[in-house]
Amino acid sequence: MEAIYLIGFMGSGKSTVSQELGKRLSVPVYDTDEEVVKTRGKAINEIFAMDGEEAFRIIESEVLQSMPDKDAVVATGGGIIMADANRKCLRDKGTVVFLYAGLDEILQRLEGDDTRPLLRQEKRKAAESLYNSRLLLYRDISDLEIDTTGKSIGAITEEILHRMK
Repeated sequence: MEAIYLIGFMGSGKSTVSQELGKRLSVPVYDTDEEVVKTRGKAINEIFAMDGEEAFRIIESEVLQSMPDKDAVVATGGGIIMADANRKCLRDKGTVVFLYAGLDEILQRLEGDDTRPLLRQEKRKAAESLYNSRLLLYRDISDLEIDTTGKSIGAITEEILHRMK
């Protein structure tokens, strides 16, 4: 089986859907954010604070390059699609599934979450700007778009599996 790469904005469900999808397909699950933390031994917030976003993006790209192209599910960070090389890598490595959710839904899901370094101040304005700058890129490289709004993890997983047949 070709690897499945989940893309989408923060809070779209990539990490939780990847776990369920991996279980249903009996394949390993990877999360690029978790892999960044493992390889650097520090939290993403720390990398942003100490080294900056640019350093984080370089590490993130290296991690993406190391991900499998078969028999795996990979959840990616929301901004991974910003680099041309990463978009090409995603296209080459597997089936790219865009987990879509509207901005209001995203903000509701992220309510009280202070682990997102790019949303530290003026959350609504920052989120809207990031969301709008990324939406077309997600759609451009995805093989499949799944609207996650109001759906359970099981229903989202089921839709991915059904639509990939």
